[in-house]
Amino acid sequence: MRSVDLIRRKRDGQVLTPSEIAHFVEGAAQRTWPDYQLGAMLMAIVCRGMTPDETAALTGAMIASGERLDWGADAERAVDKHSTGGVGDKTSLILAPLAAACGALVPMMSGRGLGHTGGTLDKLEAIPGFRVGLNADEARGILGRVGCVMMSQTERIVPADRTLYALRDVTATVESIPLISASIMSKKIAEGVRGLVLDVKVGDGAFMKSLDDARTLARSLVAIGTAHGVRTQALLTCMEHPLGAACGNALEVAECIDVLRGAGPADVRELSLELAARMVALTGIADARQRVETALASGAGLETFGRMIEAQGGDRRVIDEPTRLPDAPYRFALKAGHAGIFQGWRAEAVGRAVVALGGGRDRAEDAIDPGVGILVRARRGDHVSPGDVLAELHYRDEGRRARAQALLADAGLITDNRPPELPLLREQLE
Repeated sequence: MRSVDLIRRKRDGQVLTPSEIAHFVEGAAQRTWPDYQLGAMLMAIVCRGMTPDETAALTGAMIASGERLDWGADAERAVDKHSTGGVGDKTSLILAPLAAACGALVPMMSGRGLGHTGGTLDKLEAIPGFRVGLNADEARGILGRVGCVMMSQTERIVPADRTLYALRDVTATVESIPLISASIMSKKIAEGVRGLVLDVKVGDGAFMKSLDDARTLARSLVAIGTAHGVRTQALLTCMEHPLGAACGNALEVAECIDVLRGAGPADVRELSLELAARMVALTGIADARQRVETALASGAGLETFGRMIEAQGGDRRVIDEPTRLPDAPYRFALKAGHAGIFQGWRAEAVGRAVVALGGGRDRAEDAIDPGVGILVRARRGDHVSPGDVLAELHYRDEGRRARAQALLADAGLITDNRPPELPLLREQLE
């Protein structure tokens, strides 16, 4: 079975057999297919799509490419959350310790940034010393002591996805429901969780721009989870504008600490509480929302976050001293040119501006500057006057700052009209 023949078959719109899909996945896992052929197959899938049976076969083959974790007697309490990606989407760092403080076990296997969206691992690595590369025994030990662990894929967990995930980011093959579904669900099923909450983003800053596409993706994810015995539910949430104020890795960590202290932006706090409560409920714990709110108010969530940081080699002092987080040396204030009502930031433009500053990747091998980013000062519906600061750019390089500023030039409009309300939670699917 030649790889070029499989690429041609999918390019021409033919349905691949399970064995052909398994051959492709094995080629990614064993690196027997070169990157240019893997990229060609990914593009063929994006252009031609996959049937539900092909998507199921792809997910199964990716799970089978590595080992599955087992949490033993505690498995029924093992739950997780996954977001399809957005700008300023930092809820994982908040909800994992909150859910753990309520008695859930959260073995969260996360990814890096894709395209204009940030990645949980990149945010965590902004914490000095924080280790995301753990083996299964280390993860099991931290989970038992702390209740949550946030890690990258181990060498043995879905190795095919590690290769394909990195290639999708740099080959313009991110926006594909079959590829997104298989990537997300193969990792979560291999993770050994019994409950999963999915945050499917919809809007300008999401990969799914329309509500119909988001629904299609959510249904695909829930169907795969259910078929594999994982209690799965999905929320469709708004990503027309950035979530919270901070966009950029260290800036987002600092904002998460603020939220865990009971402060921070209202939208970040509310979404984190809602997702955490649903995770806790999937374990069978009663009064989940009340328990999560109590964990936030009492500081138990913050304490758990600190313990997780320490357990994974990070500098716990960032909890009380956020200045220990990386910081870019320069600031630039983007100001309003005239008075009116701010219509909000186009989320994708803000995300691309963060990448331009060095806070994301254009190529798989690019290093990320954890200290750069954007603080959104003006929010949708705010009245602004000439000279008011709309956004603050944290930057290290003047050329990158100029590129980021250009991307933001038309990303935030000021008019005389009040923009319509955009509910944070659009729909839910179980």
